[in-house]
Amino acid sequence: MALVAHLAELTEKHRVLKRKIENEVARPGSDDLEIHRLKVEKLKIKDEIARLQDGGVRH
Repeated sequence: MALVAHLAELTEKHRVLKRKIENEVARPGSDDLEIHRLKVEKLKIKDEIARLQDGGVRH
């Protein structure tokens, strides 16, 4: 059950980052470096979710 809870937590963090990116992009004078940082963080979370869902197996 811990894995399911961890995946749910990561999924929520991914969703929050997606919303932050959307808000930053929509803001006039948005900060490109901040957008990039958020996207990198979001990608790391996505990769972690995929790794956990695959059982840690890399192809």
